[in-house]
Amino acid sequence: MSDPVEEVTRAQLRHGLRIATLLVAMAIVLGVGLPNLLRYMDTYPSPLTQLTAFAALGAVLAGEATLLVRGRSWSRLRGPAIAIVLCASALSYVTLPEGRTSTGVDWIFGAANWVGIVVLLDRPLRTSASFLLAHELTALLHLLLLDDPSRADMARFATGSVTVFGFPLCLAVVATVLRGLSAAAADSRREIEQVRVAETVAAESHGRRQQRLAELSATTIPLLEGLADGSLRPEDPMVQRRCAIEAARMRRLFAEADTVANPLLHELRHCIDVADRKGVVVELDARGQWPTPPVAVRRDLTEAVLIVLATAASRARVTVMGSADLVSVSVVADCGEMNMPSPATPGVRVEALNNDHTVWVEARWQRTS
Repeated sequence: MSDPVEEVTRAQLRHGLRIATLLVAMAIVLGVGLPNLLRYMDTYPSPLTQLTAFAALGAVLAGEATLLVRGRSWSRLRGPAIAIVLCASALSYVTLPEGRTSTGVDWIFGAANWVGIVVLLDRPLRTSASFLLAHELTALLHLLLLDDPSRADMARFATGSVTVFGFPLCLAVVATVLRGLSAAAADSRREIEQVRVAETVAAESHGRRQQRLAELSATTIPLLEGLADGSLRPEDPMVQRRCAIEAARMRRLFAEADTVANPLLHELRHCIDVADRKGVVVELDARGQWPTPPVAVRRDLTEAVLIVLATAASRARVTVMGSADLVSVSVVADCGEMNMPSPATPGVRVEALNNDHTVWVEARWQRTS
C-alpha cells in the first residue's frame, strides 16, 4: 500500500505540470496565434472558417481548464478532444492562402500542437509523438498538394518544424520521465515497506520461538539431565511417555513456523507422527471449515491430544470439527486415566471421559467477536 502523503505529492506534481502546460498553450494560442489570425484576416479566402478553427482550439483549452478546476482528467473525452484539434488543423489548412504554410499567416501551425499536448500530457510518449506527427503531416500535405513549394518553402517548413514538433515533444518527454520516476519511487517505497514488514514478522516469530523454547526447557532439560545422570531409566514406561510428550511438543513448535493453509491440521499431523513412530495406529478425520486459531489457542487445542497420543497403547482416533466460530479437537485412544492440564488461553475448554482402558478428550475453542 502506497503512502498517502506520497500519493498527494505525486498528484500535486501532475496537477502542477498540467497547469504549466495549459498556461504555455494559452500564451501561444492567445499571444501568438490570435494576433496573427487577426492581422492576416483579409488574406484568408474564408475568415469564418479560420475563426471556427480558432474557436475549436479555444474550446479544448477551456475544457482542460474546467477539468483542472474539478480535479479530473480527460478520460473518455480525450479521443474526441484530439479529433477536434486535428479537424481544426485540417479546416484551417483548407482555407489557407497558397504559399503561406508555416508562415505568420499559418497561425495554427504553432498553436494546434500545444493544444494537443495539453490533452495528451498524461498519456504515453508514443501517443504524443503520433499526434505531433499527424499535425506535421497535415501541414506538409497542404504544402505539397496545394502549393508549389520551392526549396526555400521546404527549408522554412523544416525550420519551423523544429519548434512546432520538438518543443512540445520535449515537454511530453519530461512528463513521461516524471511519471517513470514517480512510479519507480513508489515501487521502491513499497519494496522497502515489504522488507521492513518481513523483518518485523521474522523478529516477532524468532522471539516467539525463543519464548517457546524457554518454556519447553522447563520440562525437557530435567528429562534430559535425568537420562544423562542415570536417575531416569529409558525402559521406564513413564519416562518413555514423558519423552514422547516432549518430542511431540518439539515437533509442534517446529511446525508453527511453517506457512500452510491449515496450521491446526498441520501441527496435529506432526504430533501424530510421533505416535506413529512408536507403533500407534492413528486415524485423523477433519470435518467442516474453521477460522485459523491464534498460535496460543492452537497449542491448547493440541496439548491434550499429544498427551493422549503419547500414552496410547496401540490405536487412537483424532477428530477435528469446525464452523465459522467454533473449533473442536477430540481424541479417543486406548490408554488409562490421566490428568489433563488446564488451558492457558481463555475461551478454550477441555473435557475428558475415562472408561476402563479407553479415554476420550475434547478441546474446544469458541471464537468471540
